[in-house]
Amino acid sequence: MNEKKAVGEKAVEFVKEDMVVGLGTGSTVFYTVSLLGKLVQQGFSIIGIPTSSQTAKLATELNIPLTSFDEIDEIDIAIDGADEVSRSFDLIKGGGGALLREKIVAKSAKKLIIVADSSKLVDQLGSAALPVEIVPFGVEATKRHIQKIGIHPELRLNNGAPFVTDNGNYILDCICPKIIVPSELESNLNMIPGVVDNGLFIGMADMVITVDENKEVIIKKREQ
Repeated sequence: MNEKKAVGEKAVEFVKEDMVVGLGTGSTVFYTVSLLGKLVQQGFSIIGIPTSSQTAKLATELNIPLTSFDEIDEIDIAIDGADEVSRSFDLIKGGGGALLREKIVAKSAKKLIIVADSSKLVDQLGSAALPVEIVPFGVEATKRHIQKIGIHPELRLNNGAPFVTDNGNYILDCICPKIIVPSELESNLNMIPGVVDNGLFIGMADMVITVDENKEVIIKKREQ
């Protein structure tokens, strides 16, 4: 069973005609966007807001109409993946390097659906590296400040050079001890000069589509 394909395509069931849809980034949402593209070609009407140039390219190739925040006020539904999903629906995101735009889109959406294969489900966040987007100026100073709160940051590289986000920033992949209070860590990181944002998405996911131990697609909804 291709879990990513199964959960990615399941999310399409929640997309209705004429919705503004936040299109996430990554290998699981690839299947969501691909299926939406097929439906659009059959006459299904939606408008997408991509969270990365990679997703924008895919959507354009599939003839999915795209818009921007210059033209709309809110997003009906956003669909995205995650590097980790805790029992309380807190997330680590940003493995694909699009965390800032993903968070902007998620915050603007009436509903955020996370598609995640079973390997992404954890009891407590912190096994995956936590991406932190930083400005290029003063990288070493920013790293030192992050180290002071008990985290080990490593600059993400691409072919030996710093990985550059769609926003022209760098990413530090941070090894954390188990994250006991995610909201506190999120706040502490974002108060450091040079940090633009981080990959902790706290209290933002409304629904998680994943696979259970019987290899069946299941839908989990956050308790209100």
